Amino acid sequence: MFLYLPIVMGIYYIIPKRYRNAFLLIANLVFYGWGEPVFVIIMAISVLSNYIFGLLIEKYRGNKSRMRVFVIFSLIISFGLLAVFKYAGFFSDILRGIPIFSAMPKIDIALPIGISFYTFQAVSYIIDIYRGEAKAQKSIIKFGTYISFFPQLIAGPIVRYVDIADMLDNRRENIHQFADGVRLFTIGLSKKVLIANNMGMLWDSVRGMESGLLGSWIGMIAYTFQIYFDFSGYSDMACGLGKMFGFEFMKNFNYPYISKSITEFWRRWHISLSTWFRDYVYIPLGGNRCKLPCVIFNMFVVWVFTGFWHGASLNFIVWGIYYFVLLVLEKYVFGRYLEKLPSAIQHIYALLFIILGWTIFYFEDMGQMLDYVSLMFTLDGGIITKNCASIILSYLPMIAVTVIGCTPLAKNMWDRVSNKRLLATVQAVLVVLGLVLCTAQLVTQSYNPFLYFRF
Repeated sequence: MFLYLPIVMGIYYIIPKRYRNAFLLIANLVFYGWGEPVFVIIMAISVLSNYIFGLLIEKYRGNKSRMRVFVIFSLIISFGLLAVFKYAGFFSDILRGIPIFSAMPKIDIALPIGISFYTFQAVSYIIDIYRGEAKAQKSIIKFGTYISFFPQLIAGPIVRYVDIADMLDNRRENIHQFADGVRLFTIGLSKKVLIANNMGMLWDSVRGMESGLLGSWIGMIAYTFQIYFDFSGYSDMACGLGKMFGFEFMKNFNYPYISKSITEFWRRWHISLSTWFRDYVYIPLGGNRCKLPCVIFNMFVVWVFTGFWHGASLNFIVWGIYYFVLLVLEKYVFGRYLEKLPSAIQHIYALLFIILGWTIFYFEDMGQMLDYVSLMFTLDGGIITKNCASIILSYLPMIAVTVIGCTPLAKNMWDRVSNKRLLATVQAVLVVLGLVLCTAQLVTQSYNPFLYFRF
């Protein structure tokens, strides 16, 4: 933010446009390899293999059997790399629990950061070429830039090639787009540093003490806030940085906590991931065009995969199945009755199950998860302990700001201001103030968790 980004941005706008993709590719690889250079090799394998198979699929457009072979080989390489680095340890632990495999050594492989994101991007590229929805990229530099683009590489959104193919060739950077990018980046940074980190500290404090029934709920609500402002903050930063380089990425979060149902929640939460599973798993399996048992099976597959994508642990699979059950019940059992209830009841229903879902998501140890859930539904620990109440009271102003930030209230009020000149001045002041506050927070506090490490 203070060194690498200004240098890259400065060089990017100084050099002629025809060299900008090549420079971005170099900047991407340097950024990615800064911590663990060996992982650049994994990314290079992904880029080269998908680039070559994309060209082969395009070349043999009229030969379906050959095209399928190339698609299969490409998917084997892409998902094979993902399986080895992300899931080998998980499956080896399962096998080691079987007596015949008990002597198997424990597999502990470091996870290349962002591998889930760029793998899904590469897979969507290959499938779109096979379907005829995209043409193969002839330039390996442009394709490599797409796969490794550092602003969104490690935190999403998942960008489909068809959405930015033209931008790789013909983007037109301008001052208005750049300014909008700075604004969006600052919003995302503020979400992460000023809100998510503070909610994370509240969650860590409550989780580590005797809290009581009310305290345990407020703790989990704090984590619910943390994960939203962390994830959406990184996505906003990525979209803002993309704008600064002339790229437009899809909106990834759309105020998910104002949802009135779980179905609506998943239309608003991590939109790029939900869209990916819909287009590349659910619809190819038959979607809702088949009989009811088949539709339910398709949904089950999607949600097991969705859970497993988030991490190599049993709780993520349970989390996916949890949402599968809720979505099936909404769609086929009580959804039509839910819509007739007052809006406030619908919101409470959705938020209750969302918060419970994040409880499953957070605790990898199922025993710890069940223990925490019991605190949320019993009075064994009392209503709330004195120490917990004291900590929560100190966070009340931040909690109030966080609640407002979960809604479009501030945005709607901002959009109603008619004096555009005044609006531009105020916006500039707020951007500077946001950057100053975030910088001060980053300098003075060491608490800055990176929740995306699993991906």
